[in-house]
Amino acid sequence: MTSVLADDRLFEVELSEAEARPPAAPAGESKTFRRYDQSQQFLVPPSLDDWLDEDDEARFVSEVVENLLDLSPVYRSYESASGAPPYDPRMMLKLLVFAYATGVTSSREVERRCKRDIAFRWLAANEAPDYRSLARFRRRHLDALAPLFLQVLGLCAKAGLVRLGRVALDGTKLDANASRHKAMSYDHICPKIDELQAEVDAMLAEAEAIDEAEDEAFGPDRRGDEVAPELRRRESRLEKLRQAKEAIEQEARDRAEAAARDEAEAAGEPEDEVTAAGSAAAKKAKPKPSAQRSFTDPEARMMKTNHGFDYAYNAQAVVDETHQVVLAAEVTQDATDIHQLVPMVEKAAENLEAARISGSPKTMLVDAGYCSEDNLEAAEDLIPDLLAATGRQRHGEKFQKTPRGPIPKGATRREKMARRLRTKKGRADYARRKVIVEPAFGQVKVRQHAGKLRLRGLAGAQGEWTLHMLCHNLRKLRNAGGTATLALA
Repeated sequence: MTSVLADDRLFEVELSEAEARPPAAPAGESKTFRRYDQSQQFLVPPSLDDWLDEDDEARFVSEVVENLLDLSPVYRSYESASGAPPYDPRMMLKLLVFAYATGVTSSREVERRCKRDIAFRWLAANEAPDYRSLARFRRRHLDALAPLFLQVLGLCAKAGLVRLGRVALDGTKLDANASRHKAMSYDHICPKIDELQAEVDAMLAEAEAIDEAEDEAFGPDRRGDEVAPELRRRESRLEKLRQAKEAIEQEARDRAEAAARDEAEAAGEPEDEVTAAGSAAAKKAKPKPSAQRSFTDPEARMMKTNHGFDYAYNAQAVVDETHQVVLAAEVTQDATDIHQLVPMVEKAAENLEAARISGSPKTMLVDAGYCSEDNLEAAEDLIPDLLAATGRQRHGEKFQKTPRGPIPKGATRREKMARRLRTKKGRADYARRKVIVEPAFGQVKVRQHAGKLRLRGLAGAQGEWTLHMLCHNLRKLRNAGGTATLALA
């Protein structure tokens, strides 16, 4: 006799002796195996909680989101919402954080995991939100990720993972969700606009002539003034080309104006002369013929990456030495790092204050991409101790081969920094830079697949980078003992 569950009723079925025995092993094999029966019926539904290991990362993510994070920034966005009840934000946030922490950044893949993966099914309580709901939730709550990042940073500090001794700042390129084959340079955009405009004008004239001569050809259910599909496609392409042309020209004007203003300010000109110089330069500015725009992500910029030139964003991070906890994470469209030192230092200080972490970094380590006279001057008021690589010696500079004797009179800040890097302490401090920030980038790019963005636009890139850094800090907290460490703190 055996028990079978069918239609919510339990039946006793009598099996023959041959049917009751486990299947025999294949010929030539005498080993006894554990029973394997895919048609095995459960008398009661199993608990997913029993299937998930006690130390699974999903449990840690669930506990942090459920008990340690203030989700009011997320819930506030639903106060005036109407329509059908949405999925619980706690569940959606757990799925999003756990997915990114384990390298699953595709909404469609998260939907599949909610049906096939025990950890995802446990987090979703056996629900299976569709990929559209997951994608909309991610895009809708981009602004809420920054406060959540600060809360996680505060948890890391409470657990003793933030010491603010040496910190390192660096940038890395994130591939944009844009194709190089759906882009055009400025010198190709201008003639293409004229070509498409001529085609549109010709099609409109032809449509008008046909409309007047053969109105009956359109049929009884059509007015006869509908836009032809070919015309609609050309008009949309024409609009995109015009937007790309205007964006390239505006960027050239902004760059010329900023350069002229900086030059006038450096010369000591009064404010009205500085403004006039900037306006005059903006009017004369002309884009480079090679300047490009992507039609899939117009806010991405062509940058040099590890696999050549591609559309990307420049992601910045300030990382603490002790446990590689990220203190600040920002994304910029600037391909170089030279203008990011001051904003990142200020952002790190702002985050520490918002996360209620007392103190400031004692030493900041940066590579040669951040080194300039202006940055070194600004750092004197912002950072107690900045150590920056100076790169190659420029024409007219005098770098001392040995840091002995008095500092030469009239030495520039770059020359003084080069001298300091040659001291025993300077070499020892700067050697720590690559083992602080580079592993953090490697971990998020390999484990979390952070090198390729899913969302388009600068705001999407910023939100996704913040989410990756939030997950990175959560993993550091878990590796250090998780919530048990917070209890002991």
